[in-house]
Amino acid sequence: MKQKIEEEAERILLKNYESYYRLAYSYVKNEQDALDIVQESAYRVIKECRRLREETYLSTWIHRIVINASIDFLRKQKKESVSFDEVEIPHEDSYKEDDPLELLSSLEEKDRTIVILKYMEEWKLEEIAEILEMNVSTVKARLYRALKKLKILLEPEIT
Repeated sequence: MKQKIEEEAERILLKNYESYYRLAYSYVKNEQDALDIVQESAYRVIKECRRLREETYLSTWIHRIVINASIDFLRKQKKESVSFDEVEIPHEDSYKEDDPLELLSSLEEKDRTIVILKYMEEWKLEEIAEILEMNVSTVKARLYRALKKLKILLEPEIT
C-alpha cells in the first residue's frame, strides 16, 4: 500500500509540475525561486507521503505543501531582507501598470491563494475549500472581499 502511494505521488507530481510551478511563481514572482519551491515541495511529498492515510487526498495534500512552501519562503525572505526603514508604501496608481501578480501581493495570504486557485488554476470553490480546510461559504466570502479590494486598486481615482 505504501509503495502504491509513493508511485501515485510521483505520477501526480510529474503530471502537475507546471501547475505547481505557476502556483509557486504566483507567490514569489521569481522563476528560480519558484523552481526551488517546487523541487523542495516534491522532496517533502516523496519523503512524507507514506504518512498519508488516504490516497484520495494526495493531490490536495501536494497543493497544500506547495502553497505552504511558498508562504514559508516569503516569510523567510522577509525576515532576512526587510527592515521597517526600508519599507516603501506604494502609491495608489503604482498598481495600474505593474504585473497583475503584483496586485495579488496586496491581499492576505489566504485570499491571494483563493484568487490564484480560482482564476489562474481554474479550480472550483469546493476544491479550494477542501485544500484550504475551510467551508465553501468562507471561501466565497474571502473571494468576494479579495475581488472587491482588487477592483478598488484598479479603479482610476476620480478627483
